[in-house]
Amino acid sequence: MAEARQVAKRRLPRMMFDFIDGASGNESLRDLNSAMIDHIRLMPRVLIDVSERAMSTSILGQETGLPFGIAPMGMCALSWPRADFNLAREAAKRHIPLCVSTASSMALEQVIELAEGHAWFQLYADQSNEFVDELIDRAIAANYKVLILTVDVPIPSVRTRDKRNGFSFPMGWGASQIWDFVSHPRWSLETALHAIRHQMPQPMNYATSSQKTAFVRNASRAGADWKFLAALRDRWPGKLVVKGVQSVEDALRIKTIGADAIYVSNHGGRQLNAAPVAIDSLVEIRNAVGGGFPLIFDGGIRNGEHVIKALAAGSDFVMLGRSVMYGLGAGGAAGLEQILDLIEAEASAVMGLLGCRNIAELGAANLAGNYETLMLRTMLERAAE
Repeated sequence: MAEARQVAKRRLPRMMFDFIDGASGNESLRDLNSAMIDHIRLMPRVLIDVSERAMSTSILGQETGLPFGIAPMGMCALSWPRADFNLAREAAKRHIPLCVSTASSMALEQVIELAEGHAWFQLYADQSNEFVDELIDRAIAANYKVLILTVDVPIPSVRTRDKRNGFSFPMGWGASQIWDFVSHPRWSLETALHAIRHQMPQPMNYATSSQKTAFVRNASRAGADWKFLAALRDRWPGKLVVKGVQSVEDALRIKTIGADAIYVSNHGGRQLNAAPVAIDSLVEIRNAVGGGFPLIFDGGIRNGEHVIKALAAGSDFVMLGRSVMYGLGAGGAAGLEQILDLIEAEASAVMGLLGCRNIAELGAANLAGNYETLMLRTMLERAAE
C-alpha cells in the first residue's frame, strides 16, 4: 500500500493527492488509526486444514463475496477519470457493497446499475430539506436496499493542505494551480479528454437534482440531529446505517431508535483530529451494544491484515477508503483492481495462518499479545455473553 501511495503522489497533481491523502489539524489521527491496528497482535493456531478458505460473508441480509467493501467517498473522479465507473464494476465483479456518496462523481442511479445492485447510498442532511427528500426518493426508486446516514460532519473541519493548495469547488485557477496541472501531464490530459467526451468531474447527484441545489463543499450538515434520524427511520423502508459514531452513549441511543447497524468511524481523521482512534471506539461500542448487533468499521485500514484484525476486534464488516483511492491514483482501473486483489489475498492468507477457514470463525479468540490486546479480548468476550 505504501508503494501505491507513493506512485499516486507522483502521478497526481499535488492538489488532488493532498485532497485524498490529507486530514484535519496536524493529521496525527490519520496515522494513529493505522498504527493502533498494527499494535494488535494475532494468535496463530496450528494443525488445522486451512487449504480451502471462504472469504464470503453476509451483512444486513446481503451475501458478499468478501468481508470488506468500499467506503463512501465524494468526488472520486478527482483521483482518476471514470473512478466511479471502475469502482462500480469492481463491486459487481466481487459482490461487495460500494457506498455511493451524496457527492459522488456519478449519479446514484447509474452507479447501482453498473454495480449490478451491489451499492448502498450514503446521505448527508445537506442544505435543504427538499434536496434531501428528493435524494431519499431517488434512492428508493433506484432500488437501494441500504441507506447510510453520515452524522460526523455537522460543520466542516479545517484541512490545512487543502487551504494551502487553494482546493475548492468550483475550482479556483491561479498560477500555482496551473503549474500543478501542467507538471502532471498524464492526469491532466486524461481528465481533459474525459471532459471533452463527457464532462468535467462534478458532484452528479447535485447536478441531476430537480431542486437545482449547488454543491457547496463547506456547507453545514447540522440538520442530521436526533429528530432527523427518528424521522428517517420511519421513512426509509430498507436497512438504515448510521456512520461516524464513536461515543458509546450515542451508539446505544442510535440502536434504540431502530438503526439496523452502526458504522464506527472517525472519518479517516478528516474531521476531529483529537477524536479517539477508530479501533478503540470499535471495541468500546461492541462491548456496549453486545455481540449480535451489526457493526461496520473503517479507519486506518491499509491491507488485508488490518481487515482481519478489525473483524477479530468486533467488526462485522470493514470498509476501505484511502486504500482504493491510492490504487486509482497509481494506476486507474488496473491500479484499483491490483489493490483489491492484494487486500483479498492478504486477508485470506492471514485468516488461514490463524487457523480459520471462513469469516465466521474469526473473533476475540484470535487476539493475542500484550496487556492492551488481552484487555481488548476480555472486553469482547464479555460483550458476547
